[in-house]
Amino acid sequence: MGVTTLLFQIDASGGALTAGAIFFVVFAAAAYIAFRILKTTAKMALRMTVVVAILITAVVGGFALWWFNAGTSSSSRPGASRPR
Repeated sequence: MGVTTLLFQIDASGGALTAGAIFFVVFAAAAYIAFRILKTTAKMALRMTVVVAILITAVVGGFALWWFNAGTSSSSRPGASRPR
């Protein structure tokens, strides 16, 4: 539980991109493992369908993490440096 919390503590300075990349890498590894497991039991078309579905989930999920968390920082103007 602690590692998951540590991985998904997203800040405005590139943390969203990191979370998206981690999400993609995890699902890409799952797609590779699924491809290898299905090698002996399924035909190529079924294997590729499963792998493509997992990779689409990885791309959409990674992009969503990046998109929704990238805009969380407030871009307010800095205060005046000299008083009037």
